[in-house]
Amino acid sequence: MQRFRLPLLAGAIVLACLSPAAAQTPPGDPKPATEAQTPEQKAAAEAQRRSVEEFNEAAKLPGTAGLPECVWTGRRIATLLWRDDIDTARRHLDMYERFGCPTEHLKLAFRCLVRQGNMDPKAQERLGGRVQQCWVNPDYIAGPAQPAAAAPQQ
Repeated sequence: MQRFRLPLLAGAIVLACLSPAAAQTPPGDPKPATEAQTPEQKAAAEAQRRSVEEFNEAAKLPGTAGLPECVWTGRRIATLLWRDDIDTARRHLDMYERFGCPTEHLKLAFRCLVRQGNMDPKAQERLGGRVQQCWVNPDYIAGPAQPAAAAPQQ
């Protein structure tokens, strides 16, 4: 047993010294940062860019309705109300009011959301996009739904 300890200890020391050195060597074929990203990383970066654009668009609103904390909580409340989660929406409303956000704007945005009607489950439209559109422009009225492409007649 004693004669195996020294070679095992020496092997462990060699491995311990090699692993940090291997981690510091650059890869043989470096790729640009945009090409090295996985699809999940690209999707996350795109979502973050869209989120920043949405907040910048909402920042143009008059008064405090465009403040980031008002936009975030207001859109969340409108979404919760749409999904009939009244109790959670009420708790968020307390926080919304503490930030000094205008409840009138929230009311107008939710009214816009309700006027749009139910979403087509087959459509690509998302609730978040509709809530954002109504938050930025509470007077928004969606145009008539685009009819699906008709099947060719024979």
